Amino acid sequence: MRPVTKEALTEKIAEYIKDMPSLPTSVSKVLNLCNNPQTSPADLNYVISLDPVLVGRVLKLLNSAYYGLNQRVTNLVRAIIMLGINTIKNLALSSAIMGILPKDKRYQGLDMEGFWRHSLCVGTATKLFAKQRGVDPKRLEEYFTAGLLHDIGKIPLNAVLSRDYMAAVTDADRERLSLYQAESKTLGINHCDVGAIIVNAWQLPGPVGETIVFHHNLAAYPGSHSDILNCVAVANHFASEREVGFSGDRYPIKPDGWVWQSLGVGDNVLEAIEKTVNEEIEKAKVFLTIG
Repeated sequence: MRPVTKEALTEKIAEYIKDMPSLPTSVSKVLNLCNNPQTSPADLNYVISLDPVLVGRVLKLLNSAYYGLNQRVTNLVRAIIMLGINTIKNLALSSAIMGILPKDKRYQGLDMEGFWRHSLCVGTATKLFAKQRGVDPKRLEEYFTAGLLHDIGKIPLNAVLSRDYMAAVTDADRERLSLYQAESKTLGINHCDVGAIIVNAWQLPGPVGETIVFHHNLAAYPGSHSDILNCVAVANHFASEREVGFSGDRYPIKPDGWVWQSLGVGDNVLEAIEKTVNEEIEKAKVFLTIG
C-alpha cells in the first residue's frame, strides 16, 4: 500500500536510493580533477588508469560509432588529449551512472526500454540543438549528459511504487496532464523531487545535477547553467511531443516563450535536427551497454 504522506514516501525512496551503489571513487576523483583548471591529461591518466573498468568504458565509448573516429584509439593519454578534459569528465560521469543504475525490467509503472529511448533522444537532441546554436564543441558532451540523465528521478519512483506509478501515468493520460503534474497530484512527490535526493546522494556536479532537479521548474532555477537547462527542456518537449520512446508523458508542457527567447531561437529550429535525431540515437545506444 502506498504511504499516505509525502514524508513517508520520501523516506522510502531515500532508503531505496541509499541502497543503490554509489559512484566509484575513481569517478569522483576524475570529477574533482576536471573541476581544477590546473589539471593536465597526465593527472587524469593516472587516476583513470587505476580503474580498469573505467578505462574500458572510456575507450569503448570513444571507439564507438557515437564518435565516429577513423582510427581505433587504445592509448588512454591520447584519448584524453583528443577528447579534452571536459568531455572526459562527462564520459566518466554518464558511463558510471549508467553502469550502476538498476536494469530490472519487471517494474510495471514505466516501460524501461521506452524510457531509455526517450532519454537517449533528449540527450542527442540537446546536443544537436546546442551544436546548431553554435555552442562551444568542448561543452557539447555536457549538454548530452544532462539530457541523457534528466529523468533519472523516475527510476526510484518506478521501482518503489510500481503500481502506484502506473496510476500516475494513467492519470496523466486520462486528465491530459504532464506526468510531472500527475506525479505531484497522485503521489504527492515528483521525479524532480526524487532526482534531488539522487543528486545529493551521488554528489552530482554542476549542470547535470541541476538539470535533474530543475528541468520542469526553469523559472525557479538559481544557478548559472540556464542555457543547458533550457536546451534540455526544449529537447524534452521535442522527444515527448514526437513520441520518441516513452517516459510516461503524452501531454508535456511546452516551454514558455521566454525559454525560446533566452536561447535566441524559435521552435522551428527543432525541424532542422529532426532528420538526424534517430540516427544519433542509434549511435548513442552504446551508453546503455557500457558495462
